[in-house]
Amino acid sequence: MTTIASGTDTLTRDALTVLQPGFTGTTAPDWLLRRLGEGLASVGLFGRNIASPEQLAALTAQLRAERDDVLVAIDEEGGDVTRLEVRSGSSFPGNHALGAVDDVELTRQVAAELGRRLAACGVNLNWAPSADINSNPANPVIGVRSFGAGTALAARHTAAYVTGLQSAGVAACTKHFPGHGDTAVDSHHALPRIDAGASVLTERELAPFRAAIAAGTRAMMSAHILVPALDPDRPATLSRAVLTELLRGELGYTGLIVTDGMEMQAIAATYGIERGSVLAIAAGADAICVGGGLADDETVRRLRDALVTAVRSGELPEARLAEAAERVRELARWTATATADPVEARPDIGLVAARRALRLTGAASFTPLTEAPYVAAFTPVANIAVGDETPWGVAADLGRLLPGTRTGSHTGEDAGREALAAAGGSRLVAVVRDEHRHPWMATALDDLLTARPDTIVVEMGVPQAAPRGALHIATHGAARVCGRAAAEVIAGVQAP
Repeated sequence: MTTIASGTDTLTRDALTVLQPGFTGTTAPDWLLRRLGEGLASVGLFGRNIASPEQLAALTAQLRAERDDVLVAIDEEGGDVTRLEVRSGSSFPGNHALGAVDDVELTRQVAAELGRRLAACGVNLNWAPSADINSNPANPVIGVRSFGAGTALAARHTAAYVTGLQSAGVAACTKHFPGHGDTAVDSHHALPRIDAGASVLTERELAPFRAAIAAGTRAMMSAHILVPALDPDRPATLSRAVLTELLRGELGYTGLIVTDGMEMQAIAATYGIERGSVLAIAAGADAICVGGGLADDETVRRLRDALVTAVRSGELPEARLAEAAERVRELARWTATATADPVEARPDIGLVAARRALRLTGAASFTPLTEAPYVAAFTPVANIAVGDETPWGVAADLGRLLPGTRTGSHTGEDAGREALAAAGGSRLVAVVRDEHRHPWMATALDDLLTARPDTIVVEMGVPQAAPRGALHIATHGAARVCGRAAAEVIAGVQAP
């Protein structure tokens, strides 16, 4: 039953309603339940909050016992960015793999099955899909989270993903508007800048978002990026020109606008989270995402008080805050009444998609392994969106198919020589992730292939570098199912 604490005024309730905070632990803390009673309408979940589907279902039930219309959000893209399976790796390939297959019906089916699993656990808002076009190969934060570098490709798969996810009764939150793909800076660490002209933005970056709007996306997430062609002074999250004039006005979007995480350094280090939250709501955002890093009651209190103070001082129109809060409630009403399409569960659809996404070079002359190899994982530093908790690679699956498989993680300028020494006489399988972005990784492969030309190379990032090795497998992502699909090829296992 929805409860609102007596004595909580409308302004304070509205300020709480627009917040989407996180918390620590696998059960809801007392402070969070109290805030739900006072007007908080949304909660964000991360990997730290999830131990199993059963535990997650119990947690969301606990939240709904306090407020039955609460929006429970999660950052579950599938692929490299997973919260449901943060400790095992995802059962679904990510966007880049789906884009490589380029079957929009497959993308819809994958999103529908992911949505079905989220809904079964009580999650009703997914901060996905990423509609960013990976137009800059050096992008350190989007990469395989994008459907690809093609405008039409990204647009049609974004629409299919939104349709599939929402067919399960889970609201899609398409991100990162107006497009984070043409950046070489990670907005978790600093403020990226995109210098493309207005015509390029219109034809390229905005196309997938137009497709998402046409498909009925219920939410849209803003990007912490500066786009001078749209607003020379403020990043998109804080820009009225971007959120109200462009997204609402020109594109005609009427759903919920959510900010990216306000504790990301692109905002926190330039404006601060309190000031940034006030500016975001004033610019046209309806919900403030915070909680990936800051996940406590003090953060909620600070942001609530900043919004209330801004209204009382006249800096933030009370009508704008009320409008934002009403959009949150409107989305909550949609999730409460949305009915899932009566389709049969497809627990295997992720593996099916991962197998179809493989691109093999040298397969015609390759003989599958029959003896246990040494798997050298050349491991880059993970970006914050992906995190370093989630396992990746092919070693675990090769170990099941070829018992005795050994593995090691290598990094830096001596990685290749270290891998050769560790391998001994075993056949080498080198696993890389975005070789084109890491010179040390390319050097390591040079060392391996010079000494051992029969080395098998598995690229689990964006396959931008030229394929090489006795067999080169591009998986287009590092999800668990992508590693399994690659291991099946290496060991010559016929997919059922």
